[in-house]
Amino acid sequence: MNTLKNIVLVAKPGQAQALEWAISLKAQFPQQTFWAAFSLAEELGWEVLAEEELRQKADLVLVLGGDGTFIRAARLLAGRQVPILGMNLGSLGFLTETAKEEVVGALEKFLAGQAQVDSRMKLVCRLFREGEPIFTDEALNDVVVNKGVLARMADHEAWIDGELIAVYKSDGIICSTPTGSTAYCLAAGGPIVHPATDCLILTPICPHALTQRPIVVPSNQKIRIVLKREVSDVFLTIDGTGGIPLKSGDWLEIQKAENRVFLIRSPSLSHFGVLRKKLHWGER
Repeated sequence: MNTLKNIVLVAKPGQAQALEWAISLKAQFPQQTFWAAFSLAEELGWEVLAEEELRQKADLVLVLGGDGTFIRAARLLAGRQVPILGMNLGSLGFLTETAKEEVVGALEKFLAGQAQVDSRMKLVCRLFREGEPIFTDEALNDVVVNKGVLARMADHEAWIDGELIAVYKSDGIICSTPTGSTAYCLAAGGPIVHPATDCLILTPICPHALTQRPIVVPSNQKIRIVLKREVSDVFLTIDGTGGIPLKSGDWLEIQKAENRVFLIRSPSLSHFGVLRKKLHWGER
């Protein structure tokens, strides 16, 4: 068996199924030490550790929940190259693709060194204001500039490796990874990109000009997005979190991150199997 010892559990707060599975898995794998992140430890009555300590202890992160919980687990690792196993506790997710009845077998395969592990690209985003960097974060899914409910359209000037691409007059703009191509990017009309393909996807949100379409660029290029016109109620979000207010003249620099996320694949579903199930391809 694999010598990996520490398994960190991540779940959505208040999820009864997650508590039951945490207790069950701990009983079924007595040779491993189980820890719980965030409020899950308190709900289980286990020892509560700080995020930094959990990050350093983790040999494996086991997600009990959905894709949002998976992203939270990836953010907990903060670039540490620790594999994540996503156990689905609801409707099928693009990231949490392992079914409940498969998770014990998947965990046994991983501990035996037989699991398939995918490497997923991340983005690093830097926000500049008046020429100075004021915020940096990484994203597994996407970096989004979007307006609030009552805000007008904004002008988003997009550059790639120093070349002006377009000024998007739109509700916002999404820069996503291939993993994020099936998230907000897909809802905004972007392409589905295989997660093994390293690239950046730029998708305008409700552009005023219908000819402004999503574009896909190589992962070694740097995207710069400049907010050109003063519009109140415009925000930057990273993987659906943050909500940082933006000002006219602010700009983002987005590029491939050095860190990656490592995902343990479902023993029964391929990427296209997930797409068929999730998007109901072939059904009438």
